[in-house]
Amino acid sequence: MTFRFVPVLAACLLLAARPAAAHAIIVAAKPDVGATVAGPSVAIDLRFNSRIDHLRSRLWVSAGGDKTVPIAIEKSGPADHLTGEAEPLSPGDYVLHWQVLAVDGHITRGDIPFRVAAH
Repeated sequence: MTFRFVPVLAACLLLAARPAAAHAIIVAAKPDVGATVAGPSVAIDLRFNSRIDHLRSRLWVSAGGDKTVPIAIEKSGPADHLTGEAEPLSPGDYVLHWQVLAVDGHITRGDIPFRVAAH
Protein backbone atom coordinates (compact mmCIF):
# COMPACT_ATOMS: atom_id res chain seq x y z
CA MET A 1 0.00 0.00 0.00
CA THR A 2 2.90 2.37 0.70
CA PHE A 3 4.29 1.89 -2.82
CA ARG A 4 1.01 3.03 -4.42
CA PHE A 5 1.04 6.22 -2.36
CA VAL A 6 4.55 7.28 -3.50
CA PRO A 7 3.61 8.06 -7.17
CA VAL A 8 0.57 10.07 -6.05
CA LEU A 9 2.67 12.04 -3.55
CA ALA A 10 5.35 12.68 -6.19
CA ALA A 11 2.75 13.98 -8.66
CA CYS A 12 1.29 16.32 -6.01
CA LEU A 13 4.72 17.69 -5.16
CA LEU A 14 5.48 18.34 -8.84
CA LEU A 15 2.22 20.21 -9.32
CA ALA A 16 2.77 22.27 -6.18
CA ALA A 17 6.32 23.16 -7.26
CA ARG A 18 5.17 24.63 -10.62
CA PRO A 19 5.01 28.43 -10.68
CA ALA A 20 1.49 29.80 -10.67
CA ALA A 21 0.31 31.19 -14.00
CA ALA A 22 -0.21 34.93 -13.79
CA HIS A 23 -3.11 36.86 -15.26
CA ALA A 24 -2.39 39.34 -18.05
CA ILE A 25 -1.58 42.69 -16.43
CA ILE A 26 -0.89 45.92 -18.32
CA VAL A 27 2.73 47.04 -17.97
CA ALA A 28 2.54 49.96 -20.44
CA ALA A 29 -0.35 51.82 -22.07
CA LYS A 30 -0.78 54.32 -24.84
CA PRO A 31 -2.72 56.42 -24.11
CA ASP A 32 -1.76 56.33 -20.46
CA VAL A 33 -4.30 56.75 -17.65
CA GLY A 34 -5.44 60.38 -17.57
CA ALA A 35 -3.41 61.37 -20.65
CA THR A 36 -4.44 64.15 -23.01
CA VAL A 37 -3.84 63.17 -26.63
CA ALA A 38 -4.29 64.78 -30.04
CA GLY A 39 -7.15 63.53 -32.17
CA PRO A 40 -9.11 62.75 -34.17
CA SER A 41 -7.14 59.50 -34.63
CA VAL A 42 -5.77 57.95 -31.42
CA ALA A 43 -3.24 55.11 -31.55
CA ILE A 44 -3.87 52.38 -28.98
CA ASP A 45 -1.00 50.22 -27.72
CA LEU A 46 -1.39 48.12 -24.57
CA ARG A 47 1.54 45.93 -23.48
CA PHE A 48 0.92 43.08 -21.06
CA ASN A 49 3.15 40.97 -18.83
CA SER A 50 2.27 37.81 -20.77
CA ARG A 51 1.15 36.58 -24.17
CA ILE A 52 -2.50 37.18 -24.98
CA ASP A 53 -4.98 35.70 -27.42
CA HIS A 54 -5.63 38.45 -30.00
CA LEU A 55 -8.66 36.68 -31.48
CA ARG A 56 -10.50 36.49 -28.16
CA SER A 57 -9.53 39.92 -26.82
CA ARG A 58 -11.50 43.15 -27.21
CA LEU A 59 -10.94 46.91 -27.24
CA TRP A 60 -13.63 49.58 -27.26
CA VAL A 61 -14.04 53.26 -26.43
CA SER A 62 -16.93 54.98 -24.66
CA ALA A 63 -17.73 58.65 -24.14
CA GLY A 64 -20.45 59.21 -21.56
CA GLY A 65 -23.80 57.56 -21.87
CA ASP A 66 -24.19 54.13 -23.37
CA LYS A 67 -22.48 54.75 -26.72
CA THR A 68 -19.49 52.49 -27.29
CA VAL A 69 -17.28 52.18 -30.35
CA PRO A 70 -15.37 48.92 -30.96
CA ILE A 71 -11.72 49.15 -31.98
CA ALA A 72 -10.32 46.63 -34.45
CA ILE A 73 -7.31 44.84 -32.98
CA GLU A 74 -4.29 44.52 -35.26
CA LYS A 75 -3.65 40.81 -35.60
CA SER A 76 0.00 41.11 -36.63
CA GLY A 77 1.20 42.80 -33.45
CA PRO A 78 3.52 41.31 -30.83
CA ALA A 79 2.08 38.46 -28.75
CA ASP A 80 2.05 40.57 -25.57
CA HIS A 81 0.51 43.72 -27.14
CA LEU A 82 -2.96 44.85 -28.17
CA THR A 83 -2.82 47.59 -30.77
CA GLY A 84 -5.44 49.43 -32.76
CA GLU A 85 -6.66 52.84 -33.89
CA ALA A 86 -9.61 54.72 -32.38
CA GLU A 87 -11.04 57.17 -34.91
CA PRO A 88 -12.53 59.64 -35.40
CA LEU A 89 -12.70 60.96 -31.84
CA SER A 90 -13.97 64.50 -31.21
CA PRO A 91 -12.42 66.55 -28.40
CA GLY A 92 -13.63 65.36 -25.00
CA ASP A 93 -13.32 62.72 -22.31
CA TYR A 94 -13.20 59.02 -23.20
CA VAL A 95 -12.65 55.66 -21.57
CA LEU A 96 -10.70 52.91 -23.32
CA HIS A 97 -12.05 49.52 -22.22
CA TRP A 98 -10.02 46.36 -22.68
CA GLN A 99 -10.62 42.68 -22.14
CA VAL A 100 -7.98 40.05 -22.83
CA LEU A 101 -7.67 36.31 -22.68
CA ALA A 102 -4.21 35.36 -21.48
CA VAL A 103 -2.54 32.16 -22.57
CA ASP A 104 -3.07 30.86 -19.02
CA GLY A 105 -6.82 30.82 -19.82
CA HIS A 106 -7.83 33.71 -17.57
CA ILE A 107 -9.76 36.77 -18.70
CA THR A 108 -8.77 40.17 -17.33
CA ARG A 109 -10.28 43.55 -18.11
CA GLY A 110 -9.85 47.18 -17.26
CA ASP A 111 -10.50 50.80 -18.17
CA ILE A 112 -8.18 53.66 -19.12
CA PRO A 113 -9.69 57.16 -18.98
CA PHE A 114 -8.13 59.74 -21.31
CA ARG A 115 -8.94 63.04 -23.01
CA VAL A 116 -8.78 64.09 -26.65
CA ALA A 117 -7.57 67.71 -26.93
CA ALA A 118 -9.29 70.31 -29.07
CA HIS A 119 -7.75 70.54 -32.56
